[in-house]
Amino acid sequence: MTQRVLRGAAVLIALTITIPTAPVDALVPTRADMHAANVGYASDSMPADSTESVSANLAVNAAEMGLRAPVLELALQAHARVTAAGRTSSPILTVVDYSLASRVPRLWVLDVERGVVLERELVAHGNRSGGDMATSFSNRPGSNQSSLGTFLTGQTYRGKHGKSLRLHGLDEGLNDHAFERAIVIHGADYVNAGIVDQLGRLGRSQGCPALRKEVSGRIIDLIRDGTVIFSYHPSADFEAALAS
Repeated sequence: MTQRVLRGAAVLIALTITIPTAPVDALVPTRADMHAANVGYASDSMPADSTESVSANLAVNAAEMGLRAPVLELALQAHARVTAAGRTSSPILTVVDYSLASRVPRLWVLDVERGVVLERELVAHGNRSGGDMATSFSNRPGSNQSSLGTFLTGQTYRGKHGKSLRLHGLDEGLNDHAFERAIVIHGADYVNAGIVDQLGRLGRSQGCPALRKEVSGRIIDLIRDGTVIFSYHPSADFEAALAS
């Protein structure tokens, strides 16, 4: 599987993709929108040309759903590293692009083996990370800021926000305090299009990637128990972690 993902990253580099801008009046995609890109399938026995085709499909499908090619490439590389280290065998990859405004969907759940986009959703950032645009990130307990980098999902539990999903940060100095900070995925009343209409942005968390309550349970069940999450922003700390 690692070889397939690495080949997929190489295909992405070769592609030139025009990324559509997500309109503000399409904040919450329909189920048809989220599954419109589901084409192609890759099995463990597929030859190289088939897996490259799946990777190309993923690049095109992700671009159509607003995920930019450079961010996808970095996410696939992170997924490949975690897979090569034996930390996951799951083809499910979640990508969060915090360089986008909170008022547009900026979380995607991908199946890298089938080359499909499974979900696209709104996601909140920490209340000390910024307003509509996140600009500051931290690994420090009590910072109330979002963390960047590569995470592995853990187990679910029921907390004050209902069903929630624990996260384990894999990047030392960048997000490795995520578990002790209780940075988790959960649903929240402040994540919805109505809040955007009132505030011009989503509500904000204490650092957690919070989702719409209507979809949080479904997405948590999809990505729980050892799948990769990649959170992106072109910050100095993040770039330094990638280079190390």
